[in-house]
Amino acid sequence: MQTLMPAITTTDERAARADLRAQIARLDRQLTHAPRSRRFAGPRLLSLADLEAERDALSAELGRQRRAREDEQRAQEAARLRLEAMLADPPAHRFERVRLADLGEPGCGVYAVRPRLGLVGMLAGWWEVKLSSGCP
Repeated sequence: MQTLMPAITTTDERAARADLRAQIARLDRQLTHAPRSRRFAGPRLLSLADLEAERDALSAELGRQRRAREDEQRAQEAARLRLEAMLADPPAHRFERVRLADLGEPGCGVYAVRPRLGLVGMLAGWWEVKLSSGCP
């Protein structure tokens, strides 16, 4: 059976701990406050390895969130370009739809290219872009 000796913390280790805690705090502030699992279920003194692992996990999560945000922005820009094309030439985009959510806008409306005056408009080639009134 091993006996536990009190750990003597040197000045270099204190500085390293302080630096790692500052990095973790900065990364935690940058992250959105999405729930994430904590490996440590109570107060305790973390070792340098534990602090480095926490910093690395926060850094990786921040990178994932940034990539997801960039992907979402690209998808919204593509939806805006589709809507602009629909508005510029409705007959070329028959029955296409773009949701407000795809544009990053609030609400549940949908821009849709529809024939004006129903079947008569479809046969005559009268197409228009309409925004639905919203949620059902």
